[in-house]
Amino acid sequence: MIIGPKYKIARRLGAPVFEKTQTQKYAMRQGQEGGKGGQSGGGKGRPKAKSNFGLGMLEKQKARYSYGITSKQFTKYVKQAIEKKGSSAELLVRTLESRLDNVALRSGFAPTRQAARQMTSHGHLKVNGTIVTIPSYQVKVGDVISIREGSSKKVLFATLDEKLKTVKIPAWMKLDVEKKEITVAGTPTVDQSELLFSVPAVLEFFSR
Repeated sequence: MIIGPKYKIARRLGAPVFEKTQTQKYAMRQGQEGGKGGQSGGGKGRPKAKSNFGLGMLEKQKARYSYGITSKQFTKYVKQAIEKKGSSAELLVRTLESRLDNVALRSGFAPTRQAARQMTSHGHLKVNGTIVTIPSYQVKVGDVISIREGSSKKVLFATLDEKLKTVKIPAWMKLDVEKKEITVAGTPTVDQSELLFSVPAVLEFFSR
């Protein structure tokens, strides 16, 4: 997925949707620009209020950039969540969180989403002992994610031992630091307050 200039996109969306924009340096930069007139630029007046459609589109963009997926793939996830029985909001978040590249990030195996995607597509991860090279692969409760034997000594994992000692993983994951294994111990989920986008707004946008 080709993203483009991350700072520019994050400023346009008004949310730090990339790891690169989740730093103190970026926050300070945003504060300085805000003091000069905000995102729309000083002297250009107050930005126009967005329509409901525009606000919905904005939340959609925040969501897909947050998880590093294409518009087409994200649209597919939302439509599936709406069509299935149950809470569409919970189903959508569960699908997004269940992606193998997301598990690689949440577990501490990968430092960024881009690294997690490459880690998966290059065959460095296994699910239940089988190499999986599809970043969008949906993990299930009981699945065990581990690092391929031939990859464990690569530079990519050079500092993993130290990282795993301090990483804070979601409640639905169980980490075995010694084996460097992650077990999906429960239904993947995340609190709305931890997300950078509004799930209800996204669902409303696609339900028009």
